[in-house]
Amino acid sequence: MQLSAINLYLTFKYQQLSTMKSLIISILFLLSVPAMAQSDRFYTTSGGEWIFSFADLTIDGEQQGSVLRWSPVFNLHTYVHRDFSDNFGVYSGLGFRNVGFIADVPGSDDIRKKFRTYNVGIPIGIKIGRMNSSFFHFGYEFEVPFNYKEKTFENERKTDKFNVWFSGRTPTFYHSLHAGIQFYRGANLVFRYYLTNFFNKGFTETVDGERKQPYENFDANVFYFGLSFNLMKDRSFIY
Repeated sequence: MQLSAINLYLTFKYQQLSTMKSLIISILFLLSVPAMAQSDRFYTTSGGEWIFSFADLTIDGEQQGSVLRWSPVFNLHTYVHRDFSDNFGVYSGLGFRNVGFIADVPGSDDIRKKFRTYNVGIPIGIKIGRMNSSFFHFGYEFEVPFNYKEKTFENERKTDKFNVWFSGRTPTFYHSLHAGIQFYRGANLVFRYYLTNFFNKGFTETVDGERKQPYENFDANVFYFGLSFNLMKDRSFIY
């Protein structure tokens, strides 16, 4: 039985590595597509983001509300763009993101929980509009959570907090979709929805000698509206 469990674990890890490898190869292939127009070129943009997040949350089969969570730090990105014409382009890159949600514990009027992860992600997206001004953009992102934090508040006072690197409380990776509009001089309004459950429902811990699955009945899909700002284009400041 133990040997079978090890084989299943190794198979799962191999599938994860294969998924990441396929994604990276796809990105490199897309960015190496032959030029379609004279204006075809590479350039980079870098900046930050303010995130206003909620969660589509169900606990024990009942829909629950969530509280607005604002995370102005640390949300950073660097994107590599390729414009095939004045009206069409693609992008990929690397982003670091502080994502989570706040919810009140069902059946209690005075207990509130705050959950968040720091993620590193690789997006791949398409841009349509005026590449040198304003345009629409949409795409997919593969994100890996590398730090998990959970806080508990009772009567507005913090009673518990813990912080774990590469925690088993979350999935190994998240899948998200995003869409937005970039305005003149690099300001963006973005909407993002996470297709993956925020928690690993199969996570097990031992509390007072008893094994429990604290997130077994949690279904939480985070979504947010973000204000993103590109501060640099290549090596020059935009503002």
